[in-house]
Amino acid sequence: MSAPERIPPRGGVTRSGSCAEADGSGEERSGADTAAVHDLLAHGELTVRGQVREASNAVLLCTVERDGRRADCVYKPVAGERPLWDFPDGNLARREVAAYELSRATGWDLVPPTVLRDGPYGEGMCQLWVDSDPEAELLALVEDEEPGPGWKGICFAEVGEGRTALLVHADDPRLRRLAVLDAVINNGDRKGGHLLSTPGGGLYAIDHGVTFNAEDKLRTLLWGWAGEPLTGEALTVLRRLGADLAEGGGLAGRLAELVTLAETAAVRDRVEALLRSGRHPEPGGQWPAIPWPPV
Repeated sequence: MSAPERIPPRGGVTRSGSCAEADGSGEERSGADTAAVHDLLAHGELTVRGQVREASNAVLLCTVERDGRRADCVYKPVAGERPLWDFPDGNLARREVAAYELSRATGWDLVPPTVLRDGPYGEGMCQLWVDSDPEAELLALVEDEEPGPGWKGICFAEVGEGRTALLVHADDPRLRRLAVLDAVINNGDRKGGHLLSTPGGGLYAIDHGVTFNAEDKLRTLLWGWAGEPLTGEALTVLRRLGADLAEGGGLAGRLAELVTLAETAAVRDRVEALLRSGRHPEPGGQWPAIPWPPV
């Protein structure tokens, strides 16, 4: 079997700087730390330092400062969102915040702290910057029909000169949790560049504007577990989410402030469907299963 050709994190995009000044480690935070980060992101002074030009919507790299605390962050103003035919205009920033809220409710904390706030270009989402590990091995290409131990095959990809290779993702419990989260939020755009493995061993996922649609939109690179039984951990988390999404539940109330009532109900329906099947979802066949470009 040929050795995997590693695909770098963040689609090859890197940046210096760290969120360590905000939360100490960039990894697991206590409740007090999380509250402090939220306060900094929501109320700190935003200063624009640059822009991610290859992004489809306006993505501004900023620093945020308050009471002697400082962090790097990403600010996506609503004014910079491109209209989409299947999502309400000016609503992507709220979906990013909704994805963070649901991630927090799972206890997995797979999405960096994200708030909705006013900024230099109006209302938008503000998310703590997370540095990625340039040596992380989450995606790879292998020129074999079988991915081998530690990898899950996704699809074949052209690699030039008439050659194809199997695009694979790591058989990693962190990614498996993310696959469950994506199924719940109905992520229509889970690309490889959205996966951030941190130097401390954590995993974060970014770019959740195309989520929470009431219709099935799931497009992802994390199909490696499709049809397999959900883990006991995932089933426990889904049962907890179901209770929190019930009428009067705290999560249901938070989502209703960010997405439509129909979309909030659809989240509840997806959780119930996962619990009934007890398995990871499979591509439905009525929507492209893998986003383009995939990385």
